[in-house]
Amino acid sequence: MSLFDWLENLGRLAHFAFRVTQGLPRAAGRLRECSIQLFHVLLGALPLGLVGGVALGAVIWMHLREPLKAVGGPRAVEVLPQALALAVVVELAPIVAGLIVAGRSGASLGAELGSMRITEQIDALEMLGLSPLRELVVPRVLACILALPLLTIFITYAALGSGFLAELVGGSMSWTQYQNECLRLLKLRDVIPALLKTMVFGYLIGVTGCYQGLQATGGTEGVGRAATQGVVLSIFFVLVANVFLVLLIQLLHTWI
Repeated sequence: MSLFDWLENLGRLAHFAFRVTQGLPRAAGRLRECSIQLFHVLLGALPLGLVGGVALGAVIWMHLREPLKAVGGPRAVEVLPQALALAVVVELAPIVAGLIVAGRSGASLGAELGSMRITEQIDALEMLGLSPLRELVVPRVLACILALPLLTIFITYAALGSGFLAELVGGSMSWTQYQNECLRLLKLRDVIPALLKTMVFGYLIGVTGCYQGLQATGGTEGVGRAATQGVVLSIFFVLVANVFLVLLIQLLHTWI
């Protein structure tokens, strides 16, 4: 693909995203469809979120406990819950949630809408005077936007819980002490931007996956390409957006 083709596709994706954004305020009238899509996105990502959160908290704790103890003595371990909570809430849980949904929903959206395009179901909707964007795309994008913060909260609790379980194996910190230390450095100004950031991830994943599915051509191979491109571009946009959003959040913190 040449640079001109790549820029053309990017422009079409931007125009598609603009049309989706215009349709989001009217999605409240399609509550049933949005609820069904939210159920599918969130329920499908929960098992991976559980595994990812548990692994995240336990691995970080096991890696850092002994080095902290060796450098600062036994009392240095008391700062580990603070570091774990801050890292998980501010950055690790949002990005893990974004990558999980990008990998799963990016593929499913591309494959589902791609199959509907190949089998001419979308053409049938247009012949009936119905908008595929309003009927199919907007509920799915809204579901991704709402599912990401919920999944991030779930991953956060799983990570912090597994961190305490790892502490129980070789430490002496009580649950009350662990809770107090986790909350010592966390502030609302850190938590809210992290959750809002995941809503941007959900928007990018939903728009990208749906766009790739609607552009599918060439039979079953086209559906496979749409699913693959939906995953790759969703992950790419999540990673790039995360960098810019972190910079924006830091700038806002300096101004407020």
